[in-house]
Amino acid sequence: MTPSALKRPLLCSLLAFSLATAFAAPAPTDQQADRWDLAALYQNDAAFDADAQKLSAQLQQLAACKGQLGSTPARLKSCLDLYAEARKRVNTLYVYAAQYYDQDTGDSKGNQLNQRAALLGNEFNQATTFLQPEILALGARRIDAMLAKDKGLQLYRFQLSNMLRSAPHTLDAAGEQLVAQFGLATGSAATIYRTLANAEIPWPSVTLSDGKEVRLDQAAYTKYRGDDNRADRKRVFDAFFGKWKEYERTFGETLYGQLKTDAAYAKVRRYADSQSAALDADHLPPAVYQTLIAQTNANLPTLHRYFKLRARMLGIKDLAYYDIYPPLLKSERTFPLADGKQMMLASVAPLGPDYVKTLASAVNARWMDVYPRPRKVAGAYMNGDAYDVHPYVLLNYTDNYEAVSTLTHEWGHAMHSVLANKAQPSIYAPYSIFVAEIASTTNEALLLDARLKQATDDDERLLYLGAALENLRGTFFRQAMFAEFEAAIHGKVDKGESLTGEQMTAIYADILKRYHGEAQGVMTIDPAYALEWAYVPHFYHGFYVFQYATSIAAAQDFSQRILDKEPGALAAYLKMLSAGGSAYPYELVKAAGVDLASPKPYQALVARMNGIMDQIEAIEGKRGR
Repeated sequence: MTPSALKRPLLCSLLAFSLATAFAAPAPTDQQADRWDLAALYQNDAAFDADAQKLSAQLQQLAACKGQLGSTPARLKSCLDLYAEARKRVNTLYVYAAQYYDQDTGDSKGNQLNQRAALLGNEFNQATTFLQPEILALGARRIDAMLAKDKGLQLYRFQLSNMLRSAPHTLDAAGEQLVAQFGLATGSAATIYRTLANAEIPWPSVTLSDGKEVRLDQAAYTKYRGDDNRADRKRVFDAFFGKWKEYERTFGETLYGQLKTDAAYAKVRRYADSQSAALDADHLPPAVYQTLIAQTNANLPTLHRYFKLRARMLGIKDLAYYDIYPPLLKSERTFPLADGKQMMLASVAPLGPDYVKTLASAVNARWMDVYPRPRKVAGAYMNGDAYDVHPYVLLNYTDNYEAVSTLTHEWGHAMHSVLANKAQPSIYAPYSIFVAEIASTTNEALLLDARLKQATDDDERLLYLGAALENLRGTFFRQAMFAEFEAAIHGKVDKGESLTGEQMTAIYADILKRYHGEAQGVMTIDPAYALEWAYVPHFYHGFYVFQYATSIAAAQDFSQRILDKEPGALAAYLKMLSAGGSAYPYELVKAAGVDLASPKPYQALVARMNGIMDQIEAIEGKRGR
């Protein structure tokens, strides 16, 4: 991590917009109790302004460090201390602005706060650009000597080592200052996408078979794409992606702009390509990405087996893309929030009494915004960057089992932040997405195990097994498919080729057909649905989604070893979470027992998926189906 890096992508539940819906849910008894309390960050606008002024004062003090880092070990430490405090403060300002905006995207104040936070972040980046070049100029030998003389400086050993590692990709002070100044000019693609996709697209309306007229925004699409009526599902897909088709050129331009930005930064920093630059930020071996894609493609027959099982259970002979979302078992079971909390707390008991006690207290505090509302951001995520406060969780809870799974997922993230913040200083509390999604998907795996043990009949077992199967499909195979698409479009732009929305659709269509077995007669893919790439916001955070797939593979391993009470497994797992960002993420996961650059964890996940299908087919066999 370079010194200027501060704001991370929010930790989302898969693709947040597809895992949690934002349609009308039962109103909570006490709405305030189900909304987060931002006063824990800042009591009012004046407090926000006061902290912003403190940040500006700290940045002025940091300016005095320029040219002084090598003077004495004590001076180096004092400047790094100041940097850590300023970064902690700017992150808190960012969190407040983001949470304020996301609770009501139509409130102009939230937009203004976001813009203010972005300006402050850019001010921070520009004020700290001298750090890395100066550290590199001192060199490893000088830094080692300073570390030996000042025990207090040992805190920053890993940070300094990471800076020195990036020497081939760091510019001189003037160059770093120039790059920082371009930060605001090159960061608009994702913001434009977010605003257009969440607040400004005139969504179409469709009339369903029961005569109900539905306005198909993203939340309604998430709800009705799994409708029982197959004709209605097709209407929903046709109308929804037809609307995205109208904006194919626009979203092509926004994503192309992001790809060009990524390619430009990679080139400026002397990386071979955008992917190398993205992976090197966390010192991830390229073999992780390569092995994931290779293993996913090698195991597409398992994905195709799932689709064939789905077709049989739904009674469909000509499976289409709009048939992948209805649950394998239709269930009227509901899980109100109070029940969902209890299910979650019971399921994480294998993680130990301290974990459960901490989670029980946190989930009943005002750390989350629970229910859907008009103009609230769709989906689910956790933001844990307010080090001195606590994590914030956004949900759109709808009382179904998927909502319970999402609740469990996001609080897995939140507990990761709680553990890391408790064990690490602020400089090392933030952790990589590569590890983050393991914390969330491990908790989902524990939830499945607990629910299956509590299930009282085959219908309930099918509900949980079907949800688990769909989770493995959506988190492993689907995210790996996205990763292939990302590699393809980034590769073209890295080579200096142009790329339109229409071309992106064609690339996505080819990958979509291969993953869903069109050539093998498994599923028919309507080319109109290949506009799905435009619907995925994660593509604006380059090479991000592959970590969902690697994480769920690791989670299957960790959860099974914990459930089996393998000696040392739980301690190793909790140590990994508590480590935060104090070591390279690949090495943290490997030290805890899982090597994600090897085929083994992916093969184990596929075996688990086949095992779940075996159980479903056994139940179906008993019923003569």
